[in-house]
Amino acid sequence: MSNEVNHPAGRLIEATAGRRLWVERDGAGEPVLLLSGLGPAGSHVIFHPHLDSLAEDHEVIYLDLYARGRSEAPADLREITFATDVADVAAVIERLGVGPVHLYGFSYGGLLGQAVALEHPELVRSLVLANTLHSPEMWQLNHANINRELAAQFPEVWERILALRAAGVRSTDPELQREFAAAVKLVRFYNPDNAALLATEPGARNVELYPLFCGDDVDFVIGGEVARIPDFRPRLRGLTVPLMLLAGRYDRALYPELQRDFVRFAPGARFEVLERSGSFGHVEEATAVKDLLRDFWARVTSGSTL
Repeated sequence: MSNEVNHPAGRLIEATAGRRLWVERDGAGEPVLLLSGLGPAGSHVIFHPHLDSLAEDHEVIYLDLYARGRSEAPADLREITFATDVADVAAVIERLGVGPVHLYGFSYGGLLGQAVALEHPELVRSLVLANTLHSPEMWQLNHANINRELAAQFPEVWERILALRAAGVRSTDPELQREFAAAVKLVRFYNPDNAALLATEPGARNVELYPLFCGDDVDFVIGGEVARIPDFRPRLRGLTVPLMLLAGRYDRALYPELQRDFVRFAPGARFEVLERSGSFGHVEEATAVKDLLRDFWARVTSGSTL
């Protein structure tokens, strides 16, 4: 599978407060809105081409959040908050006139999905959370798990990281980020070679937004807007839409036991483990993910047991 991006037709649409966001639409059928991750700084390109064929029987909507991907950006990135992202997602659904939609939230997109489903249930038909988080606490554990794996498997890299940290270098500094990059293939993929399948293009990740939103030492201590995101666990029982969780057996950051925490607070949720995936199930097991999504959405539509 190529990591080349072939974009469907797209345009800028106004969300809230004059923010113009990039939206692409493909296919016909029940609408599906994909919410991206890569922390809060990534664009929708991570879904191409892996989920493109969902458009064979659904309308697939790809969205770039404000200041991410092809969307417009403010002069001051500090204007962007979790709350404004949630408001923008809800506004896009309303502006397009496609609600209620099936929401698929990957990573940070899953946090947005939970907020939209809880605050705007009339806009959401179902919710899928893929390798995501429920709280700042879980985000902190995510980094602690990555660091533990990195220290165990790449001790020479970890020694350099600790030396730089002792010298006062913050974790989002490019020099430290180059060291942390050694862990990506290890902790995020079942097969490290599959990292090459992630689609990339210029501007797909806003590297300036990331430290502002997450804190400039996020790999050790979360900060910024991330630390202020609500803990959704107490509210998950109040979800009024069907919920499915997707976890990767070889995700060593947000590993399956952490993902099962969702089911403890939303006991009616469907929980699926992808046996040959890490954090990016839609990349490593795209066919399996699409089969699960189609089955879940069909059951939601028919009203049958999930």
